[in-house]
Amino acid sequence: MQEEYQSIMKNGVWEIVTRPIDNYFFTSKWIYKIKHVVGWSIDKYKARFVASGFAQKEGVDYDETFAPTTRYTTIRSLISLEATMGWNIHQMDLKTTFLNGNIDEEVYIEQPECFEIHSRETH
Repeated sequence: MQEEYQSIMKNGVWEIVTRPIDNYFFTSKWIYKIKHVVGWSIDKYKARFVASGFAQKEGVDYDETFAPTTRYTTIRSLISLEATMGWNIHQMDLKTTFLNGNIDEEVYIEQPECFEIHSRETH
């Protein structure tokens, strides 16, 4: 949780503001996952802070949705090109890719559990 929160703060994802009276705000929660390695031994524990956006209405709260995924045919094509052209492939895992997205709307979310700023509880 600490690593996720520090990543959010480092990237300047939000600022603490007074809770809006006339705007909807989202609740939030932590999602936990245990990552395993071969043999099912535990590699690490992961935590993600997520907005409970299931109450949103299409056309009111948002117009489009995107999922940063790729098709296996694309991956196979790239590997084939790499082999044919003698290229090197580098794979990496981005932890906080969504933090680099731009949005035009104002979105309000409650402070993360266990990381509330107690002097600003109404924010």
